[in-house]
Amino acid sequence: MGETTARSVSDEVTKKLYSSTEENDAAIAQRVETLAADKGVSRAQIALAWLLHKPAVTAPIIGASRAQQLDDLLKAVEVELDSNDIAELESVYQPHPVVGFE
Repeated sequence: MGETTARSVSDEVTKKLYSSTEENDAAIAQRVETLAADKGVSRAQIALAWLLHKPAVTAPIIGASRAQQLDDLLKAVEVELDSNDIAELESVYQPHPVVGFE
C-alpha cells in the first residue's frame, strides 16, 4: 500500500481522474490490507474475493501480467468473507465522481 510505481509517477490521466479521492481510496486500501493480514492472504485475494461476492460481476478483469499473480488470484476463491468482513470493507466507500468528460 502506498507504493510508488513507474505508472503512479508517470500516468497523468490517472492522477487527474483520482486525485480527489486519494484519501478515501487510501482508507479502503488500509481496510483491505488489515483484513488480508488477519486472514493470512494477499490484498489481491481479498479484493477479488470481495468482487466475487457481487452478483452483477460475472467476469472480473484481473490484469495479471505474470504467472505468479494469476496463481495468487486463483486462491481468492478459497478466501471466505463473511457479512462483517464485507461491511468493514464497504463502510468507508464513497463513489467516485464522474470525471474526464470536460
